[in-house]
Amino acid sequence: MINRRTFGKTLGLVTGATVASLAGLQAFPAASATKRGAAPTLPAVTPGTHTSFASLKQVKAGLLDIGYAEAGPAHGPVVICLHGWPYDIHSFVDVAPLLAAQGYRVIVPYLRGHGTTRFLSSKTVRNAQQSAIALDIIALMDALKIDKAVLAGFDWGSRTADIIAALWPKRCKALVSVSGYLITNLEANLNPLPPKAEYAWWYQYYFATERGRLAMENKDKRHDLNRLVWDTVSPTWDFDDATFERTAAAFENPDYAAIVIHNYRWRLSLADGERRYDDLEKRLAVRPAINVPTITLDAERDPFTAPPGDGSTYRGMFTGAYEHRTLQGIGHNLPQEAPTAFAQAVVDVDRF
Repeated sequence: MINRRTFGKTLGLVTGATVASLAGLQAFPAASATKRGAAPTLPAVTPGTHTSFASLKQVKAGLLDIGYAEAGPAHGPVVICLHGWPYDIHSFVDVAPLLAAQGYRVIVPYLRGHGTTRFLSSKTVRNAQQSAIALDIIALMDALKIDKAVLAGFDWGSRTADIIAALWPKRCKALVSVSGYLITNLEANLNPLPPKAEYAWWYQYYFATERGRLAMENKDKRHDLNRLVWDTVSPTWDFDDATFERTAAAFENPDYAAIVIHNYRWRLSLADGERRYDDLEKRLAVRPAINVPTITLDAERDPFTAPPGDGSTYRGMFTGAYEHRTLQGIGHNLPQEAPTAFAQAVVDVDRF
């Protein structure tokens, strides 16, 4: 995530999109976006209406036994929803029923180190570099015999979806990416940010220390630290304790601490990746453009949203049909805070 601001300053990109209002959103439709037909307007759902998924499954895929939620018809067009940190599949607990009602087969996996997802071998390196996580999702698609899907995510999930769209576009029918282009550039991440931006990343630097690693390994400290992140990055979200606790159960995965610590240390070049992923990381280091149909979403109250918050800092990285929307009054956990807007973006981009 840290690279979103660096990219904005480095690329200096601007958008030629026209501002329009849409149900509380700021929308920036690209002139090149041609739609097959108008998407249905989804019924509004109050955040927190749903608290669980009807179907939870496991499948062996690649290096993992992946736990995932599934909703909708078994033979419907597929949407894969990808969560971030410190979150889990419950970020999409209100999104999934909306999409299922439109005939989509919705797959919501626990990322490695979260929930019921487990490594198949104790000898596998607990690696959380970006290409490894992306390959997990490709392996999941292969295991479930899914040739192509709409990919939709935020935080780690946006980065993962962006990578698949960039490197394996034939597997990505369309993309919804919160915070836009999040593919990590390790060299760019070595550059310091303005102090205010660095301040928002306090936990990333905490995790670079031995104290931070020990905090992640301690059940109580991990719980309280993650709750603090929820409170600070979603300042307008009025969630209750039960909502957090449902997600906090996913933090009890035995590999959770190792995965979280490696992810943030790797991004700061403080931990090595694996040589098996070197070729993929070299391809990602050149900042490959994404040409699949895309809607990007920015959350106005998310402290990580790159100013000016209109998508202009990353607009040039999306070369296909494109639209940007900014959600006013919404924080970092956008799918759970604004499930209708997120689900609407999915059905809209599928019509591009």
